[in-house]
Formats: sequence, C-alpha cells, structure tokens
Amino acid sequence: MASIKSITDLFIHALSDIYSAEKQLTRALPRLAHAASDAELSEAFQAHAEETQGQVERIDRIVEILEIRLTRMKSAAMEGLIDEGRDMIEGIAAGPLRDTALIAAAQKVEHHEIAAYGTLCTLARHLGYKDAIPLLEETLDEEKQTDKKLSAIAEQGGTNEAATGQPARRGTA
Repeated sequence: MASIKSITDLFIHALSDIYSAEKQLTRALPRLAHAASDAELSEAFQAHAEETQGQVERIDRIVEILEIRLTRMKSAAMEGLIDEGRDMIEGIAAGPLRDTALIAAAQKVEHHEIAAYGTLCTLARHLGYKDAIPLLEETLDEEKQTDKKLSAIAEQGGTNEAATGQPARRGTA
C-alpha cells in the first residue's frame, strides 16, 4: 500500500480503490446477468453494468478536474465479493435459490460501494473539492437506487420461491 500521510493521500487511495472495484465489477456483472434465471434480475444486472461504466467515466472526470493521479492497485475487498458471487454461481443450481444468492452477493457489493462513495463524499467536502462532490454524490445515489431495486426484486417473490419451493405470486400482497 502506498504511504498515506495526509487526508489528500487518503482521498486518492480511496478513489483508486473504488476505481479498481468498479473496473472489476464491469467484468463481473455480465456473468451475474447470465447466471440469473429471473429475467428482471438479469436485466437489473445488465443495466447496472452499463451504469457502472458511467461511474468509471465519472471517476476519470474527477481525476481530470482535480489533476490527481490514481494509484495502481487491485481492490481486495471487491475481489473477495466477486469471488463470493462466483462461488454462488458455481455452487448452486440455476433457479430461484441461485437468484436469491446472487441478490445477496450483489447487495454486499452495493453496500461496499455505498460506504466507499459516502466516505469519498465526506473527504471531498473536507478537502474543498467542490467540483468532485456532485459527481461522487451522483454515483452514491445510483448505488443506493441499485440496492433498493435488488431489494424490490427479492421481495417480489424470488426469495419466497427459493424458501418454499412454490412459484412466486408477483404483484400480490
């Protein structure tokens, strides 16, 4: 790990880490979309893959605006979360149970990203990076919306079907 001696160094390290995480995620989301049995879940993963590419581009803009240089690194946290998702794909037969496991794995990723972008927003405020804050907040909001969407998909029945073995009744109370 690079030497962190200031809040600026900490910001650059955190931004470098989430940049790596987003790049890893752009490669992992298509696998999740392909592994999902539920069409809505597959579409959600595909949509988030496109959104994630936009988030990478937003980080590139922040780097330009602030005239900083990211540290080359691999996000160990994201690597572990992606490995966990891969284990779910390989270890659970296709169907509602796997979909439920994929939602759980994806929400762990979202919660990691929410924490990372929340921290970056706070650090940017402390550093007076006024032009970077809206870009970071936009991504933070997207991550929160993705988390909510995953929860909604789970609550619509896939997790119930996985638990009971009975088909989900979508749109019923």
